[in-house]
Amino acid sequence: MQIPFFMRIFATQFHPTNPQNNMTELQLKYGCNPNQKPSRIFMADGSELPIQVLSGRPGYINFLDAFNAWQLVRELKAATGLPAAASFKHVSPAGAAVGLPMSDTLRHIYWVDDVPFELSPIATAYARARGADRMSSYGDFIALSDTCDEATALLIKREVSDGVIAPAYTPEALAILQEKRKGTYNVIQMDPDYRPEPIERKQVYGITFEQGRNEVKLDDPALFANIPTQNKDFPAEARRDLIIALITLKYTQSNSVCYVKDGQAIGIGAGQQSRIHCTRLAGQKADIWWLRQHPQVMALPFVPGIRRADRDNTIDIYISEDHDDVLRDGEWQRFFTERPAVLTREQKAEWIAQLSGVSLGSDAFFPFGDNIERAHKSGVQYVAQAGGSVRDDHVIETCDRYGIAMTFTGVRLFHH
Repeated sequence: MQIPFFMRIFATQFHPTNPQNNMTELQLKYGCNPNQKPSRIFMADGSELPIQVLSGRPGYINFLDAFNAWQLVRELKAATGLPAAASFKHVSPAGAAVGLPMSDTLRHIYWVDDVPFELSPIATAYARARGADRMSSYGDFIALSDTCDEATALLIKREVSDGVIAPAYTPEALAILQEKRKGTYNVIQMDPDYRPEPIERKQVYGITFEQGRNEVKLDDPALFANIPTQNKDFPAEARRDLIIALITLKYTQSNSVCYVKDGQAIGIGAGQQSRIHCTRLAGQKADIWWLRQHPQVMALPFVPGIRRADRDNTIDIYISEDHDDVLRDGEWQRFFTERPAVLTREQKAEWIAQLSGVSLGSDAFFPFGDNIERAHKSGVQYVAQAGGSVRDDHVIETCDRYGIAMTFTGVRLFHH
């Protein structure tokens, strides 16, 4: 059973700072920082806000994350036909995924192999979105394309998170979420029929900026019409993953690069001034995602009762060059029942070399082939980028050297 959108829950919506109960606006505690007051969200045309706050009191950054994340999952669902979820932090996605089935390995590294209930497709999408980069997703804001059901709410209940936005909630899911964080957890219901005006505006330094909304469709077959590489083969799964990468980048702070495999982002590099730094950052995250599946990592002998966040942090350090921080005497006893062997640099390189079938999207053109060189090290075989660099020939040549298929989309996806 779903809660229809017309059933309004006002109790958590109205606060002493909003005595008029005017739902054309919602007063916020403060803006990006506590010193930035007053703060509110509102509809400039006087119409009613397309959201209802069912629990908690979301803040300025919460709403920025929620509205960007909602657009992302809405587009993923429309493009793939699959339930979609996103994990957002500081106005960029930490993870995004569609609800494809998970292997036993993924269920294990995402800490959902112990749940005593069946995961629905939307719960699976959330587990994937949250699980790919659990370090970045800590304290996230969640977006769901479909009704939040009980299984999804039970997963959210286990995690450290700021809130969730979805088009609807089952009564069971809403009851679970309204109990989270002693009733202060942020639960937002979004009107799925809301469509914004075609022109958007914002102010910077008192000056108003205006532009047409970015309504480019990223499931258009024309995106694969210009393939300059010798390898022109894009299997259906690769096309799906590249579309997921591009839609994710559409709502990621630029410059940005996204690695995707099997229907989920496995590495997102956001907000870097240099594109190669984006590619390296996203590639490092993809490598970490893959290293977490190494048999030696999956078999780490954690002490009973260790918190998931501590387990995530310990794994992150264990597979890094700072592994001694959790393996030296006096430290390993805090995390493990016995001291694990070091995962050597050679072992890590050998394992990463087995990663393949990865798709890579970029929000603008690659200026040099060094981006392809780095992407190749993390198993990238398919690339979608805008094209148009004066060194396109070098980028194409590098792709051809590794048998990588690349399409020039002709579409730039900067987001700020």
